[in-house]
Amino acid sequence: MTKMTIVKAVDIKSNPLNPCGVRAGADQGDPQVATIELAANAGGALGVWECQPGGWPVMNRPNTEFAYIIYGKAKITDDATGEQIAVTAGDLVILPPGWTGRWDILEATRKVYAIF
Repeated sequence: MTKMTIVKAVDIKSNPLNPCGVRAGADQGDPQVATIELAANAGGALGVWECQPGGWPVMNRPNTEFAYIIYGKAKITDDATGEQIAVTAGDLVILPPGWTGRWDILEATRKVYAIF
């Protein structure tokens, strides 16, 4: 039987996550990452992600990421345009396949993500 998943807002914002170490490819700061998977039986990768300040490049993204920022502050730089955009709580980020740019986490940031 297939079962739906509901995650309450308070849990998304405050539940403890599982430490994963430093973000792969980091070239600035000490971006310690923690995550928790949501809806393991759903397609794609779904979860909550949190990161401490630091930065890393993203090269030719192989998939789509849909990310809703719960709290924190980050800067995303798009290599194609050079545009630097600040993202904070309530912002939605969609990065398509092939995207190249940079994430810089300025304040501890938590997001809900779907990667497919």
